[in-house]
Amino acid sequence: MHWITIIFIGIAANLDNLGIGLAYGIKRTKIPISSNLTIAVMSMIVTYIAVKAGGIILEYISAHLASLLGSLLLCAIGVWTLLSKRFSKTEFLKNPEQFDEDKNHIISFRESIPLGCILCINCLASGIAIGANGISAIWTVISIGFFSIVCVGIGSHFGALMSKTFIGKYSTAISGWLIIIIGIFEIFA
Repeated sequence: MHWITIIFIGIAANLDNLGIGLAYGIKRTKIPISSNLTIAVMSMIVTYIAVKAGGIILEYISAHLASLLGSLLLCAIGVWTLLSKRFSKTEFLKNPEQFDEDKNHIISFRESIPLGCILCINCLASGIAIGANGISAIWTVISIGFFSIVCVGIGSHFGALMSKTFIGKYSTAISGWLIIIIGIFEIFA
C-alpha cells in the first residue's frame, strides 16, 4: 500500500485548511467541532467520488499507463496550485469574515458549508489522480478527513501564533510542491 502517498496527499490537500484556520484564529473567530467536522466530511465525500472516478480510468487503460497519467496529473495539479490564483485562497485569507454572515465570530454549521465547498476543490483533482494510480479510496478519504480536522483545528486554535510562521505564510506554495513531489514519487514507485 502507498502509505507515504496517502499521508502526504492528506497533508497537501489540507494545507489551505490550515491557512483558513489561521486566518480565523487571528480574527478570533471560532470554528466549532461541528463546523470543522462538516468541512472534513465534505472533503471526504468529494475525495471518495474523485478517487472512484479516477479508478474507473483503470478499467479502460492499462494499470501502468493509468498510474503514469495519474502521477503526471498530480504534478500538473501541483504546478497549477503554484501558478493559479484560482487555487490561492488569498482573498479568503484577507477577508475570512465573509463566511461569518451573522458576524458573531463563530462559523456555524450553515456557514461551514460554503467554506467547505471552497476548501474541497483541492480534493477533487487530487482524488482523480490518486484513483488513477490505484491507491486505496478508503485510506485516502480517512487521511483527507483526519488532516482536514487537524489543520482547521490547529489553525483556528493557534491562529495568531502560527500565521507568522513559514507554513502560515506559504501554505498554498507548500501544498503545490508537496503534490508535485507526490506525483514524482508515484512515477517511480
